[in-house]
Amino acid sequence: MEAYLPKKNGLYLSLVLGNVNVTLLSKQAKFAYKDEYEKFKLYLTIILLIISFSCRFLLNSRVTDAVFNFLLVWYYCTLTIRECILITNGSRIKGWWVFHHYVSTFLSGVMLTWPDGLMYQMFRNQFLSFSMYQSFVQFLQYYYQSGCLYRLRALGERHNMDLTVEGFQSWMWRGLTFLLPFLFFGQFWQLYNAVTLFRLARHPQCKEWQVLMCGLPFFVLFVGNFTTTLRVVQQKFQNQNQDTKAE
Repeated sequence: MEAYLPKKNGLYLSLVLGNVNVTLLSKQAKFAYKDEYEKFKLYLTIILLIISFSCRFLLNSRVTDAVFNFLLVWYYCTLTIRECILITNGSRIKGWWVFHHYVSTFLSGVMLTWPDGLMYQMFRNQFLSFSMYQSFVQFLQYYYQSGCLYRLRALGERHNMDLTVEGFQSWMWRGLTFLLPFLFFGQFWQLYNAVTLFRLARHPQCKEWQVLMCGLPFFVLFVGNFTTTLRVVQQKFQNQNQDTKAE
């Protein structure tokens, strides 16, 4: 019965929505909202992939870049709100994968305010290429993780409100692990972006504060993603070793 009682909004939801009750009162409503959230992520990932490709190879305008960055800000802001609503309704997404979207929102907002100039142009193509790769990996993750979750829910091993995330989790170990190389490559690309921006911040012609303020979130994203993924892999190997010894 506790799952269907109205819950008090957290600080973030209270700031955004006020005291509006976001508790969904039926299983069908909760599942429908979760599925709509997953479809929203999939559709926006495809749109972001197309726009980043267009900006990288077809268009070279600060205006279209701003539209792309504004879409990123809106996308990540929307994800944070939707995830808070899902958590209120029993979804178990937590930890780094929630904080990841807040950092990404900040990074996208800084990129949006970065004025056109030498520093921006020196980093532009690298950022757009990274955005294309990130959208591609998220597209792969959605289909792989959704398939894993569907199978595990059918077996009763996962909660019905569990979600796909932008990373590797222990329940994804079953079956193919081909995603790990893609994830690690993207994470080290985040580190490469951070190092590039830190070097640009020391450039004699660098006057924009956005250079350093973009480098720091990229470094935070790398550390968080890399350490979280390593921890999941380590825990999985430890569990496998314990199971082997028990046999």
